[in-house]
Amino acid sequence: MSKPSVKQYYEPAPDTDFEAFAAVVESRRSIRRFADEPIPDEVVHRCLDLALLAPTSSNLQAWEFYRVVDPEKKKRLAEACLSQPAATTAPELIVAVARLDTWEEHSDAILEVLERSEWAWPKSMKLYYKVVTRVAYGLGRFGELSLFKRAAIPLTGLFRPIPRGPKSRAELVTWAVKSSALACENLILAFRAAGYDTCAMEGMDEARVKRIVGLGDNPDAIVTMVISAGKRVPGGVYGPRIRLPRERFIHEV
Repeated sequence: MSKPSVKQYYEPAPDTDFEAFAAVVESRRSIRRFADEPIPDEVVHRCLDLALLAPTSSNLQAWEFYRVVDPEKKKRLAEACLSQPAATTAPELIVAVARLDTWEEHSDAILEVLERSEWAWPKSMKLYYKVVTRVAYGLGRFGELSLFKRAAIPLTGLFRPIPRGPKSRAELVTWAVKSSALACENLILAFRAAGYDTCAMEGMDEARVKRIVGLGDNPDAIVTMVISAGKRVPGGVYGPRIRLPRERFIHEV
């Protein structure tokens, strides 16, 4: 029996509550002080699972999350976050990491899923994970593919639209951090929807943070942010929200 066509696959969109979602987004604040009250493990893991459902470039999922549960490591992590109250008072500290060195392994894993699937995925999908991702995200063992891209992409772009990167390590960092940041937002909103609050922290010593979670000096692991979570207390929000006029940021062209 042949596999069913991929065209037969359909996921109906469930009913949603826009105002409930808006309340989650609007009530999200960066909380600087938390109650001495733990978040149940099942809530933390559910929120982390929701983080992993974030959009991700080519579905390569170039992210990792390290939930720091060891008391000594948590103390050191709070210190690495400059001992700010958002870290020292939080019952949960989660380190979000963008990885430059996992996309190829993930591409292979997705290809394996496609080949074993009951769905008759188009050959172009399998070709994408077998060949295209290597060209699109690879730089070459000695940087030779990066050099080729730097020359070929601008030239090709004179004649037709073409993705302009990543063609360098710096652009690959940007690529990975963008995906991991999307997952961070999922995590932050998931905690808020569960009745808890967060603070996304960039004020940290990244080298120390990496060593605390076991990443050592790996240059291909980039700490996107440290997310603290817990129950807000009076004084946890420093003041009313300040946002500049939307006209500065939203444009119709």
